[in-house]
Amino acid sequence: MDRDYPGRTFIGIDGCRAGWFCVVLREDGDWCCHVVPDASGVGELCGGADTVLIDIPIGLVESGDSGRLCDREARRLLGRGRSSSVFSAPARRTLSAVSYPHALALNRQATGRGLSIQAGGILPKIRDIDRLLSDDRSLRGVLRESHPELCFWSLNGRQAMRFRKKEREGQQERLAVLGTFFPQSHELFDLVCAEFQRNRVARDDIIDAMACAVTARCGHGRYRTVPNRPPSDARGLPMEIVFCEEQGAQAD
Repeated sequence: MDRDYPGRTFIGIDGCRAGWFCVVLREDGDWCCHVVPDASGVGELCGGADTVLIDIPIGLVESGDSGRLCDREARRLLGRGRSSSVFSAPARRTLSAVSYPHALALNRQATGRGLSIQAGGILPKIRDIDRLLSDDRSLRGVLRESHPELCFWSLNGRQAMRFRKKEREGQQERLAVLGTFFPQSHELFDLVCAEFQRNRVARDDIIDAMACAVTARCGHGRYRTVPNRPPSDARGLPMEIVFCEEQGAQAD
């Protein structure tokens, strides 16, 4: 990809089996997508972007049984149907775990609470992005945490999605919302499906990355966060989830 971006550039990223799936939306309406294998590739993409929204926890608690306020607030906004999609982020010490049982024990030591299998499964990715932001402070404020279901909630007039994202109905429902703001969403989805096998880039990974990218572009200059005033963790990283204000369609 050309790193000399014309105009503003916004990126949405979601983890996938092959690494990280990244959707790049430019101010002039151009778009492209990439799979990068590791966090260093994410860092390279961030260097030429205005905002990058990634579906991964950023900012972690050290201890305490209450967890992150941003996770609790996101679940509250999504309501009963989709709240389970927001799992509690692990405590920082859990990043040193070498297995899920080890992570479970470390998280219980820090918080008195267990750790979901979903959170345990992405610990290596959380650790990689945490290291990236610790090593390169210039990425702070550019690379920010989001959550696809909260993005869809906002883009859909503050209405959560009805169907699960791994179901065909759920994918079509989400693509319809994205198409209002990014008319090429079906084209991108079909191209990536044809290029990558599901065991490298899952169908919901594509849609989630698009949701983050569309939110980054549509919300530029008026991002919202939960909570409204995010606290920082011990390393100065914000414990926030970014979404955009409710608004009308902004199709190209």
